[in-house]
Amino acid sequence: MRKIILVTLILLISITTVHAQVTFRPGIHAGVNISKFTDSQLNSKTDFYIGGFGALKLSKFYTIQEEITYSRQGAKGTTSMGTTDTYSPQTNSYTTTYDNGTVDASLQYLSTVTINKFNFNESFYALAGPFLDLLIADDIKVDPKVKESNFNKGDDIDLGIVGGLGYGLKNGIAFEARVKKGFTNAFTNYYADATKNNNVVFQFGVAYTFGKK
Repeated sequence: MRKIILVTLILLISITTVHAQVTFRPGIHAGVNISKFTDSQLNSKTDFYIGGFGALKLSKFYTIQEEITYSRQGAKGTTSMGTTDTYSPQTNSYTTTYDNGTVDASLQYLSTVTINKFNFNESFYALAGPFLDLLIADDIKVDPKVKESNFNKGDDIDLGIVGGLGYGLKNGIAFEARVKKGFTNAFTNYYADATKNNNVVFQFGVAYTFGKK
């Protein structure tokens, strides 16, 4: 009985392998980033991403996809910037004022992602995988400028995970919604030096896979 079951399983695997059409197709994608930092008073920032990918379809339900993407991320808004003590000779005392200012942090990454794509049917799919982002440029604007030295970029390499959903058309066009979560410190605020600010990015975009009909 066990031999029969074993032989049956081997035959099923063999048939599946024979009929599975393994294909490789390149593609491009682009879209909108809505990004922010965790544990930060700053608000989200809207920017864009653009890149290319190579998709290796191993079965009807599974595709592994390698991506290289230029991604602009960051955050902006009003945040606390320490305190100022003002001395009053009349009362012989100090008055403490809590200072606020604005920060616009733009971080530009070259992102590499390994996507595992799971198809529910011919159109809908889920995706998940790890990413490694290399910081290639940063621009941090602070007002008042005298406080600028207290805000800096974090680590030059960001590691994390990405997950999302997509809907693909037969002509190769697909619409995707993703969430990226970094694990390293992406932004340094010396007024909150014990806080770790991770990247969080919501991505909404369009992809096109070449060679589909």
